[in-house]
Amino acid sequence: QIQLGESGGGLVQAGDSLTLSCAGSGGTFNTYAIHWFRQAPGKEREFVAAIARDGGITQYSNSLRDQFTISIDNAKNTVYLQIHSLKPEDTARYYCAGRMNSEISTMPQRMRVWGKGTLVTVSL
Repeated sequence: QIQLGESGGGLVQAGDSLTLSCAGSGGTFNTYAIHWFRQAPGKEREFVAAIARDGGITQYSNSLRDQFTISIDNAKNTVYLQIHSLKPEDTARYYCAGRMNSEISTMPQRMRVWGKGTLVTVSL
């Protein structure tokens, strides 16, 4: 199965934009639906967005869709998550996760593989 690795997190200021990357290796990347979740301190892991079928299908959290953009570079086996107009409440560890057969789910327990996450901290 594939392995996933996130990058692009860091300390940013409120109002900034940031792009996170999720690189896949070791398997057939395009047979997975790649998801982004986030987990803030003391809170449950939350679905953000997902992409499948070489970018032909995308899904966003209803409450977050205006702030996030998910995209894929098939040649690089990499999925990107653009975050716009960052706010302190966006501070969290952002994880990418894969589910087989290009199936999208908003439930973390249905993911097959996870990355270790990348930390985003937003200051005022």
